[in-house]
Amino acid sequence: MTEHLFVYGTLMRRFRHPMHDELARGADFVGEAVVQGRLYDLGRYPGLVLSESPEDGVSGELYRLHDDTVLRVLDDYEGCGPADAQPHEYVRRTVTVCGDGGTSEAWAYVYNRPVHALPRITSGRYGADVA
Repeated sequence: MTEHLFVYGTLMRRFRHPMHDELARGADFVGEAVVQGRLYDLGRYPGLVLSESPEDGVSGELYRLHDDTVLRVLDDYEGCGPADAQPHEYVRRTVTVCGDGGTSEAWAYVYNRPVHALPRITSGRYGADVA
């Protein structure tokens, strides 16, 4: 099992989303990290799409999971649990993350729908203007 989770949107600590409390109970904050991808504005939350281009980066937070219990809770929250109808809005994928501790593998929720009509968050930081 991959022992890390990368989050890049409302699950980050500064947003104080109730689901972050679930994450904090099931994982330890490791630090800030970046994934090679593009970020899109979906309205109330963002979507990560992986990219082949090294110029594309999405900033977020890396967590070390205690076990896979929190993943089941977050899968349901992200709409990609086993009971959720297909196609899912998000899929949980293994991604390569770069952070202070070097490069490692982590789970991330990747957006699973077309993005051609969505505004891109070119900074790669969701809510960059939120303190």
